[in-house]
Parts: sequence; C-alpha cells; structure tokens
Amino acid sequence: MLTVNSVQNIQVLQTDLNSLISWSKEWQMLFNTDKCKVMHLGYNNCLVDYNMDTVKLQKVDEERGLGNIVSNDLKWENQCTASQTS
Repeated sequence: MLTVNSVQNIQVLQTDLNSLISWSKEWQMLFNTDKCKVMHLGYNNCLVDYNMDTVKLQKVDEERGLGNIVSNDLKWENQCTASQTS
C-alpha cells in the first residue's frame, strides 16, 4: 500500500494508472473511464487530479457500491440513514 503524500508519490500513482491503461489496451480489456473515480482521504491530502488515458478522473466525496456507501471522511452516517429509508 502506498500513501500518496508527496509529489514523488503522486507521480508514482499517475505512472501506475498509465501502466494500467497500457496493459488494458494491449490485452483489449479497456477501462470504462466514466466509471473510474478518485476519492481523496485524509486531512493532508493534496487533492490532485489524476488521469486515465486522456480522461481526467472525476473527484467524489461519496461513492455507492454493492449496497455500501463509502464517504471521504469514512463515517457510516450516510450508510445508516440509507439503510433506515430502505
């Protein structure tokens, strides 16, 4: 696991994303970049923009998946509220 807290680490993460895109093109298993998002966690986060191919990834504060809600503050309040209204 890599904590992205420096310019060097930001570049490493972007390089990894670029490598994923290269791999996906080579194996013809393309990413749906419209579904790829960035969630910044932590107080000292640099809030950097990341790209996959030529697409700037959307930044989100909250994401839903498989019935769970994850927010950038990692609190469960929205999950509990959603469960009560279901």
